[in-house]
Amino acid sequence: MDVKERFLRYVTFHTTSDEESGTVPSTPGQLVLGKALAEELAELGLSHVEQDENGYVYGVLPASPGCEALPALGFIAHMDTAPGVSGENVKPRCLRYEGGDIRLGNGEALLLKDFPQLANYVGQELIVTDGSTLLGADDKAGVAEIVSACEFLLRHPEISHRRLAVCFTPDEEIGRGPDHFDFSKFPAKMAYTVDGGEIGELEYENFNAAAAKVRIHGVNIHPGEAKNKMRNAALLAAEFVSLLPAAEAPAHTEGYEGFYHVTDLQGDESAARVGLIIRDHDREKFEGRKAFLRELVEYLNRRHGEGTFTLELKDSYYNMKEKILPHMELIHRAEDAMRKAGVEPRIVPIRGGTDGARLSYQGLPCPNLCTGGGNFHGIHEFVSADAMGKMVRVLVELSR
Repeated sequence: MDVKERFLRYVTFHTTSDEESGTVPSTPGQLVLGKALAEELAELGLSHVEQDENGYVYGVLPASPGCEALPALGFIAHMDTAPGVSGENVKPRCLRYEGGDIRLGNGEALLLKDFPQLANYVGQELIVTDGSTLLGADDKAGVAEIVSACEFLLRHPEISHRRLAVCFTPDEEIGRGPDHFDFSKFPAKMAYTVDGGEIGELEYENFNAAAAKVRIHGVNIHPGEAKNKMRNAALLAAEFVSLLPAAEAPAHTEGYEGFYHVTDLQGDESAARVGLIIRDHDREKFEGRKAFLRELVEYLNRRHGEGTFTLELKDSYYNMKEKILPHMELIHRAEDAMRKAGVEPRIVPIRGGTDGARLSYQGLPCPNLCTGGGNFHGIHEFVSADAMGKMVRVLVELSR
């Protein structure tokens, strides 16, 4: 089975994670895919294959004869997909891209004017959605590439390689991927996540991240007698959102620019809630963004009454850069492996995070490799089958 066939199989599994769930993993579909992956790894011939009670899948590819003394290397990808868009009943479509716009179905399209990076994929085989779900390339493309690299090495014993530790994690998209990572089952002291990004991207800087929930407590009363009595929580939520810096939203930022991102807003006259994420590569600016939210809530409480607004603020992960800098050989090796596989490396900051960010702070330096896709977390998601094939070769080169 090649990497494209694997990917098309994996995306049929419904593995959307759920931030409101109290289970581990957060959704049962991740256990189903994990079980299938464990069976596949065992059938290929990996050792120490296990799906543990938390849904994590581990396996070890033994070193080639004579390479046993080399330090093990780890590859990590996540099984879940983002909860913002449906990941159920994914219907992928493969096409040879000849340029221009791509019609997806359901009246949706990948328009070249909106997604100019499509011009980089002319002549390649793309896998796209039908316009009703996300695709799941984040991160089932990474899973497929890791499994395919292991299979390639097993089928080519003439390639000398170090021992490889493999792990597929649940719930990365809701920030819980490293929560139950078992280092005793992962015999590598350095690793790479293979998690998103267009071909050539190599990343060791990510956002500092926090999640916020602002709850608004209103006073509802019949509108006919509401004067000087009603506090409409829905309108107060809108007021809060209007006071966020308009230019510092994801739609207006790039590169190292941070943002405030409203992820959800719900409520009525009596009560409302605004969900946000806060991101910045610079730790000092990140702390300043959190302080701004606290000050904004305090201001609104002075304006509308103490207790009208409450803020829950929780850090999610931090920029891995400081943990990777002492291990830059990981970056240099990845650049070399990419060039040997015919891929020109581009070091870019992650405008998001990976399991590797938290794992790096837990003692496992873990920069990120691309998978060859784009437009993740939405119906316009796509991945290049050609790029996935190249990334399998990159992983093989890293393993040598």
